[in-house]
Amino acid sequence: MLSRSHSTRNLLPFIFNNLKVNPNEPFTPPFQAPFSTHIVGEKPILVRDFIHLALYDPNHGYFSQRSGSVGVLERSIKFNQLEGRKAYMKHLDKIYKQSGISWFTPVELFKPWYAQGIAEAIMRTSNLSVPLKIYEIGGGSGTCAKGIMDYIMLNAPPRVYNSMTYTSVEISPALAEIQKQTVGEVRSHQSKFKVECRDATNKSGWGHVEQEPCWVIMLEVLDNLPHDLIYSENQVSPWMEVWVEKQLDREGLSELYKPLQDSLIKCCVEILEPDKNNTRQSSSVSKTWSKLFPKSRRCWLPTGCMKLLEVLHAALPKMSLIASDFSYLPDVKIPGERAPLVSTKKDGHSSDYSSYLDAKGDADIFFPTDFWLLEHIDHYCSGWLKLQKDKPSKQGKKRRTITLDTSSFMEEFGLPSKTRTKDGYNPLLDDFKNTKFYLSVPTHNK
Repeated sequence: MLSRSHSTRNLLPFIFNNLKVNPNEPFTPPFQAPFSTHIVGEKPILVRDFIHLALYDPNHGYFSQRSGSVGVLERSIKFNQLEGRKAYMKHLDKIYKQSGISWFTPVELFKPWYAQGIAEAIMRTSNLSVPLKIYEIGGGSGTCAKGIMDYIMLNAPPRVYNSMTYTSVEISPALAEIQKQTVGEVRSHQSKFKVECRDATNKSGWGHVEQEPCWVIMLEVLDNLPHDLIYSENQVSPWMEVWVEKQLDREGLSELYKPLQDSLIKCCVEILEPDKNNTRQSSSVSKTWSKLFPKSRRCWLPTGCMKLLEVLHAALPKMSLIASDFSYLPDVKIPGERAPLVSTKKDGHSSDYSSYLDAKGDADIFFPTDFWLLEHIDHYCSGWLKLQKDKPSKQGKKRRTITLDTSSFMEEFGLPSKTRTKDGYNPLLDDFKNTKFYLSVPTHNK
């Protein structure tokens, strides 16, 4: 997966196996996905369903074929022994060349310190008089789980560690096995850790409602959740939802526009534009302007995130949430607000597609996270934020939420001195400016 390499490519231009391609040379996709011309059947599908197939199809989806590209460092990087930024870059370049891995996650590059910062945040804000329950969505190689359990074992009262449970919800069977191996390196962790290989957005997989407090961790999960796309032909025309269909005369794909009817899309639009029906003063001016200077609009909506949070709040009504992801992505070619990067790789070189329709199992599709919108979706799914369509009987409690830059989060909960080089350069604080943490905890306030 290439999303993490793109997130820092302006800062770390050569550490990800020289992920560059000559724009004057023809680009050949890494492989011809067997389902590439059949990803869309005879009937049109929503954009989010197209993205889900392209990424997660069990046989030919991007992640189904590339789970082995998630790297595990043999040993932690000793930042304090490196002279500075140049030495750090050189060390990373060596690691990537030796491993042949596409990317290492931040929790892997900065282990165990990254995970320990998360563990400290959990311990500092939890009621440790009740058993600690942690769920992690998309646990990667298991490094986060092991780091958190190590930290609690060493720093929390013994009863907290002895009674804790840690459940990883992982959609990839290959990564599920890697997680078991990673966490199983500490024998005492084994009885407290389990992996459930399933889709976290499937409500039935969660079973009965969990009435006890718990934590949910999502590191770089939101960026790969399916999104929907809405389109408007000008500045005042109503939004239309976008569907993907086969072209009749050839094997290509095209977009189809329909009036808004999907419930997830309509909810996202209303959260984004709550006062749309009350703003009519400048409508005549806007209509005149749109006729003189028409400009189409495209907007990407995190409907996959909304679906996941709806399921989580229903299954785990007393959950606390920690999510970390990219707040923006550089050099995006796809048009539209909150548009994704669509990137493929071959022979150590990457290339970004200019259309999401070109991704048919051979490319990663990853989105920036709008943390303002994430907060509002979180409040809506918890039942606190009401929309016009909601019935007065809908109940919910307010949540305490905060969004922090990664540097601010780690300075508060982590040990920044452990990732600092001799000359003061700190890659965890200095090189991840486009990532943030979102914390959301329940409260008794209505």
